[in-house]
Amino acid sequence: MGCFVPQVPERHLNHSHFASGSDEFSRHYQALLQTADPVATARSMRGLFAELLKQFEKNIRFDHLDFALYDPARNVLITHPLLQKGTFEIPSEVPVAGSLELVLRQHHTIEVRDVETEAGFSDLRVLAKKGGFQSFRVIPLTTERRTLGTLGVGRVSPGSFSEEDIRFVHHVAELVALVLENALMAEVLSKERTRLETLLNVSNALVSSLNVHKLFQQVSASIRRVMRQGFTHLALYDETANAMRTYVLDIADNRDFIPPETLVPVSECPAGIAFVLGERKVFTNSDLESINSEFTRNLLAKNVRTLCCFPLVSRGRKLGTLGLSSPSENAFPPNDLDLLAQVASQVAIAVDNARAYDEIAKLKDRLAKEKLYLEEELHSEHNFGEIVGNSAALRQVLKRVEIAAPSDATVLVLGETGTGKELIARAVHRLSTRSDGNFIKLNCAAIPTGLLESELFGHEKGAFTGAVSQKIGRLELADKGTIFLDEIGEIPMELQPKLLRVLQDHEFERLGGIRTIHVNVRLIAATNRDLAQAVADHQFRSDLFYRLNVFPIHAPPLRERAGDIPLLVRYFVQRFSRRMNKNIDSIPTEIIRELERWHWPGNIRELENFIERSVILTPGSVFFAPMAELHAVSPDRTRAGTTLQDVEREYILLTLRESGGVIAGAHGAAARLGMKRTTLQSRMQKLGITREEYEN
Repeated sequence: MGCFVPQVPERHLNHSHFASGSDEFSRHYQALLQTADPVATARSMRGLFAELLKQFEKNIRFDHLDFALYDPARNVLITHPLLQKGTFEIPSEVPVAGSLELVLRQHHTIEVRDVETEAGFSDLRVLAKKGGFQSFRVIPLTTERRTLGTLGVGRVSPGSFSEEDIRFVHHVAELVALVLENALMAEVLSKERTRLETLLNVSNALVSSLNVHKLFQQVSASIRRVMRQGFTHLALYDETANAMRTYVLDIADNRDFIPPETLVPVSECPAGIAFVLGERKVFTNSDLESINSEFTRNLLAKNVRTLCCFPLVSRGRKLGTLGLSSPSENAFPPNDLDLLAQVASQVAIAVDNARAYDEIAKLKDRLAKEKLYLEEELHSEHNFGEIVGNSAALRQVLKRVEIAAPSDATVLVLGETGTGKELIARAVHRLSTRSDGNFIKLNCAAIPTGLLESELFGHEKGAFTGAVSQKIGRLELADKGTIFLDEIGEIPMELQPKLLRVLQDHEFERLGGIRTIHVNVRLIAATNRDLAQAVADHQFRSDLFYRLNVFPIHAPPLRERAGDIPLLVRYFVQRFSRRMNKNIDSIPTEIIRELERWHWPGNIRELENFIERSVILTPGSVFFAPMAELHAVSPDRTRAGTTLQDVEREYILLTLRESGGVIAGAHGAAARLGMKRTTLQSRMQKLGITREEYEN
């Protein structure tokens, strides 16, 4: 311990105490002067004791010398024997009672000339007799400000101390008290400086990074410079699991002490108990044993005997706890606990800020991904705005949609390819309580099997070759919304249990991750396969099928709702003509009737594609549909005999009939076809079109 070098006041070296004509007085006076400097300049407590012993051996006859420091918190004297010729070991701690209270409270010096004949001070005489001492003197070490302890001198023979020895001892005691007070003050100041430096280092660490793991390792290192702890841990409350998610920040010895991000129920760990109480709590060895959980048994097995937990509270909200462990009992004195409480208050603010920053970063990343996803949706080929139709079959489907939408139940949309299953799923979402949330879709058949898990559940950085960054899966994007899994029958068997877990427990882990992610998502699935038969053929899990088939909705094929074809044709013609900047204002009745008679094996998707192709081919304001081409692709017919000239001839004839046989003029066939009169007449002649054909 370092100490200040005091200037010894003149009053402590009173010249009148010594007779100038006495050699004995002169010798003691010179010895005192020689003692002052080396004692005062001792650089440590050990050095002070050594120098004190050296000066006593030179100047006083004695057989025992001890020095004791007073601990007012525990009301004991902590003894430091400097020289002892007896056989008795003085206790390292002596309670302040009886005679010692007289010394410390009233600053009286006790002298016993003969322990056999002395009547008073029985407690000290018993100690002296056990040590084999017949006489002793106990002097208080005091200054004007405080009582520091005692200085004890003993002899194995009876008899009084000479006046010169007494004066020497008392002056040395005064000098030592001053030096000791300065040394203790220096120690207090040093501890306070270290304390402030620790708080400053903690503050600097907390503002230097928003990475929780990095900044708390720095915090733990700062704490370790002040006190010796076994490990430091941060426990954050997980509301969904009612558990503490524990992060070990700094481990002195064993890096496998506690697995990373250990999730422990609140009642089974010290951190959880302190969190519930909302106050600082020190857990002793017996406290850990009484909890008797797997977590605390592991702590005891790792030689943890004391664990201190400080609640982390920021803006009136409890976040978790900061904890320190030690292999020793009573490891954390009150002063250290006060320092740790201040550290914990700073840590709480840092945790709150780091979590807020992390949440903002995640939301920002999620919004960026949602923006890209929604942009893809806007450009999707099949993103119909509304369900079009008024047939009985469609009305029955919409009635079931209205029933299913508010229930939040899993919906399975069944039907042939191209029947508009996604539109039905979107209608369920729009009519549900999740309409303000995202509608995220994923076609399970359109993504390679090896990438489907990553696309659905996401992955962590380094989960596989090429995973250079973390990826948020579609399930996370759909949190508090709806996810639509098209072609659910194509999902691989190995992924089906993980999807089943999402349906049952609303939780999963990213590919390559260990953290459980909880989502609040509604699932709508669609398939054109017979899932019941797939279950029978062991190609689809039965438990997953039953979870999906809670509320099935069958999308009718277009051939069963032929009455909706005219509405669908007008809808698609309008949509594609606007996209292509064309002005198509009429659709021939013959085309509508012909389209109604077609059986549409590809359903609405086939009709949509056919109308788009027809709009491309339409040169004027009258809609033209290449019906010959439609029939040519029928499975019952071949393309033999059907040419582009046939399609063109049929279209010109149709336009001539619509115009009443008029070729020229603003409403004539040439204007409708977007060509000159002479050009149309030339084409008619080349194609062999006669007046009789279009007039009849």
